[in-house]
Amino acid sequence: MPGTCVIGLQWGDEAKGKIVDLLTAGRRYVVRYQGGANAGHTVVVGKEVYKLSLLPSGVLAPGVTCVITGGVVLNPAKVLEEIDELLARDIRLDGDRLKISDRTHVILPWHFAEDRVLDTSTGGESIGTTQRGIGPCYRDKVARSYAIRLGDMYRPDFKERIARITEAKNRVLAAMTNEGEFEPLDAEAIYEQYAEFARRLEPFVADTTEILLTAMEKDEHVLFEGAQGSLLDVDHGTYPYVTSSNSSGVGVANGSGVPGCHIEKVLGVVKAYSTRVGGGPFPTEQDNEKGQYLRDRGNEYGTVTKRPRRCGWLDVVAVRYAARLGGVDGLCLMLLDVLSGLDEIQICTAYEIDGRRTNVFPSHVEDLRRVKPIYESVPGWSEEIDQVQSYSDLPAAAHAYLDRIAELVGCPVDVVSVGPGREQTIVVNESLRKPALA
Repeated sequence: MPGTCVIGLQWGDEAKGKIVDLLTAGRRYVVRYQGGANAGHTVVVGKEVYKLSLLPSGVLAPGVTCVITGGVVLNPAKVLEEIDELLARDIRLDGDRLKISDRTHVILPWHFAEDRVLDTSTGGESIGTTQRGIGPCYRDKVARSYAIRLGDMYRPDFKERIARITEAKNRVLAAMTNEGEFEPLDAEAIYEQYAEFARRLEPFVADTTEILLTAMEKDEHVLFEGAQGSLLDVDHGTYPYVTSSNSSGVGVANGSGVPGCHIEKVLGVVKAYSTRVGGGPFPTEQDNEKGQYLRDRGNEYGTVTKRPRRCGWLDVVAVRYAARLGGVDGLCLMLLDVLSGLDEIQICTAYEIDGRRTNVFPSHVEDLRRVKPIYESVPGWSEEIDQVQSYSDLPAAAHAYLDRIAELVGCPVDVVSVGPGREQTIVVNESLRKPALA
């Protein structure tokens, strides 16, 4: 069972990219299996900062093949932009280093248009879409009639399909748009633009399902990289304030085509506190000076959107739910350094709903909105820890905080991050060094 999976256990932005980058050495493949360009992964190497949306975080490691599977929805312009940006920084990708599934669904101009219209027409609290066409593309994928996959762009009827779908989408958009604001999409211009995208992407297009299944049969080491976080899972998250794909551990198999029996290790990435972007209930949110303290020290602004993130105390009820859902074996506790300087730290250990105490994460968003968090206070620490190199050198209060989280979640802490750099990572579980960090 040569597969390892890295998933986020909160509402995204947990610093998964750093863990994927850390574990990439010794892997044959690093796989992105769901989501789209709404994901933002930041990897810091020395003084160099790389911000990725579609390319797997393992792209910085030589000798590793990065894979974008059919579970992803692809913005061709964005992935080409990332390839070009890496090339400008002397990181070259070719068909051996990057494989993009011919099954991946393509985001087209009508998806962006639909996203903008839908986000402004729902009323009430915003769901928080990034308006990158991802939800509408997944909707067309399921509806099938108007879907275009990457492999379709190389078929002789591609131009005809663009014309047919554009005509239908123009009718839909005209009906959805306020009078005087509708600008029809140009089928010929769309075809010409996407034909050029297809030409540039052709060296990377492959049957990634076959590649990965064969790799598993050969016991080659594969690292699966989740996007967003488990609480944004379209089926198991805080619906409807979620993303459009299975962003928890349950999405690995359907997104990649690799059965779960091949996954040997699942690492759950969690911040030392909680953040959320966009609408939806957030029980431990601190809309006060404590929240601003976390935001400022953690630089809590979106990698892709630059939106300020909502900040609050660690919610162990939510994290434990996500860890159980994903079959997590070990925790990666990130941004522990952000908590330095606090005299007291709060941990949400349970909820109260209508006067009843519970440790169960609610299945309905309105019930989650009504919960009152029950906190346990633990001592903070004054020392800055961003230069700490070993677990034993962390302050005693930090040890106690980590131990309590592991006890409450039911998983050991395998990795502790005390800063954005590669060197600011403490590997507690030495077995992760085989083969990943050898």
